[in-house]
Amino acid sequence: MLTVNIHDAKTQLSKLVDQAAQGEAFIIAKAGKPMVKVIPLEPTVAGTASRLGFMAGEFSVPDDFDQMGSSEIEDLFTGRKD
Repeated sequence: MLTVNIHDAKTQLSKLVDQAAQGEAFIIAKAGKPMVKVIPLEPTVAGTASRLGFMAGEFSVPDDFDQMGSSEIEDLFTGRKD
């Protein structure tokens, strides 16, 4: 596995990332001491990352949702107590 020092990694980052994306993992070292291993990410399966609408049909939002608690909130601002 390729080991590069941190200075070389900074100057060749684009090239190294492209190589890692192709499956060629590498190690970045500082003063000769290995610090991190760069590996490619696993490809995501289409459709598994989407969370939008995952609870569709599980609950309903009341029609007056945007007005709920408005009188209590108004009382907080006016100092009025019931």
